[in-house]
Amino acid sequence: MTKLGDLLSSPTRLGDDPAVDLLAAGTPAVEVAAKYPASSAAWAVLAEAALAAHEPVTAYAYARTGYHRGLDALRRSGWKGNGPIPWSHVPNQGFLRALHALAEAAAAIGETDEATRCSTFLHDSDPAAEAALS
Repeated sequence: MTKLGDLLSSPTRLGDDPAVDLLAAGTPAVEVAAKYPASSAAWAVLAEAALAAHEPVTAYAYARTGYHRGLDALRRSGWKGNGPIPWSHVPNQGFLRALHALAEAAAAIGETDEATRCSTFLHDSDPAAEAALS
């Protein structure tokens, strides 16, 4: 559920992520993550691939890395721990994808509380992200 304080907060928009262009060009995500380890997008792609390969522990590690790198970037962009993180702003999508992958990987390894917390965080960040990723 969205909180009143969240509605009053300005949306946070991350800066451009050079990893996104490399990923779109087909550069392997493991190479992109090595070149741009602060990129949530690179870690999200790795986590999604591990989930697709039925490797939830690996997916969890990749997703958690992308999630934490994204939190760092959000804080540098003025995020105070709440408020909208719009899916429509492409640089935000890496963090939101990592958050979604973390929810899925946590559920797959039985971390129910974390899966719920991450799913709620995704919804509160932007319901459009939840819809796009489901």
